[in-house]
Amino acid sequence: MGWHGRGGCAKTRVMLNTILHGETTDRPPLLIAHGLFGSARNWGVIAKRLSTDRQVIAVDMRNHGDSPRHETHRYPEMAEDLAEVIAVHGGRADVLGHSMGGKAAMVLALSHPETVRKLIVADIAPVAYGHSQMQNIEAMRAVDLSTVTRRAEAEAQLGAQGVERGLQSFFTQSLDVAGRRWKLNLDTLARDMEGILGFPETSGRFDGRTLFLSGAASDYVRPEHRDRIKALFPNARFAAIPGAGHWLHAEKPREFEAAVRVFLDA
Repeated sequence: MGWHGRGGCAKTRVMLNTILHGETTDRPPLLIAHGLFGSARNWGVIAKRLSTDRQVIAVDMRNHGDSPRHETHRYPEMAEDLAEVIAVHGGRADVLGHSMGGKAAMVLALSHPETVRKLIVADIAPVAYGHSQMQNIEAMRAVDLSTVTRRAEAEAQLGAQGVERGLQSFFTQSLDVAGRRWKLNLDTLARDMEGILGFPETSGRFDGRTLFLSGAASDYVRPEHRDRIKALFPNARFAAIPGAGHWLHAEKPREFEAAVRVFLDA
């Protein structure tokens, strides 16, 4: 479902596309922000399972899924997008973000701490990373969509470019086969890739309860990041899911769900 910004503004702002799970309760809703190249639908199973005692709001981040396309893709703007969704759903929420969504969730908590009760950051730290995702954008751009009639054909073209099997399936979840287009704004994502991999300078601090939940086999959250994390999130706790990598929620969904539930219920 899409929402329009509140009236009275000179410029109409269209809110992020959201998928709602469960009903409103006396507990704050849980907002879920996905990672780069993802969508709200990727989180459907976990969102549904976590919605037994609260409403869960999964969003398509800007330039992803069915959310609006923008000329920019920066964390302060992504944080404002999330704040706008929370404003419509009562003004305060628990927030869970993975990877890129985790960085957006951190910036939200630092810039609008009043909107976040508890924060869960899945396998990412508030630091800049040296790797790039440009090779994946180029692979998606190289798919000849005029020849694609089903996802498997796009996956085969991605595979021919060396994209690993798991990522082929993940990327094509954002493919509109009938419309012969990617639901990802690849041009904007490419243009702002350096910022996506980075983390903005901030003077903020979030004193709320925060969980940095990592995959034990991932190296995204390292011991040397802890001082930086604690400076921004002094009440941060750390936990790792054994046998999981960066895609911890997909690789170990039951363990991930259990860890999130324990933290939110504590």
